[in-house]
Amino acid sequence: MPTGTITAIAAQAQDSQRVNIFVDGQFVIGISLATLAQEGLFVGQNLDEDGWARLEVAAQREAAVRAALRLIDSRPRSVAEIGRQLARKRYPAEIVAQAVARMQELGLLDDAAFSNLWVESRQRVRPRGPRALRDELRRKGVDRATIEATLAAHAGDAETEAVQIESVARAALPRYANCPDWASFQRRLGGFLQRRGFSLHLIGPILGILWKELGRSADER
Repeated sequence: MPTGTITAIAAQAQDSQRVNIFVDGQFVIGISLATLAQEGLFVGQNLDEDGWARLEVAAQREAAVRAALRLIDSRPRSVAEIGRQLARKRYPAEIVAQAVARMQELGLLDDAAFSNLWVESRQRVRPRGPRALRDELRRKGVDRATIEATLAAHAGDAETEAVQIESVARAALPRYANCPDWASFQRRLGGFLQRRGFSLHLIGPILGILWKELGRSADER
């Protein structure tokens, strides 16, 4: 534990918001300017065991926040996802909790906003039914109340979902057009649509329409 006298505080070359702390002429830790101000550190100050312990915790928390920022820079993430990723990086549980809380304070972690973006993205790029969206958000660690509120905000009527089903089914149709009979067509394409989370009672009529468009007669059913 590097207790002693702070002999230098030097700005980091790669980050103007961070400084390096030297104790008795030796580099001991890098911290943010915010932590520097919070701890009231200055050259000539004696750094005791309690002071060093606080700096270690602050440095770990800052590192965890930076790791979280890198994660959300690649794509939006839920609170639980960030927590799991930081835990995998072996940050202590209390540091993870503090980093997550700080990200929430900054407005960078918000499960309601994340859920809304997730649903909008899915519906724009790869449409899903409510059941699939609910399951995806649950696996992201979003709580039930937030999930249901998000799905309610994006809920359309049966006609809207039927349009989505038809769009997805038509895009997938070439893979199933050679099914030898109605039963296999219904099982394979219908199963695909169910896995996408669409309502079973709306899938059937769409399958019937596409089956006819393939030139297959009702007798083949």
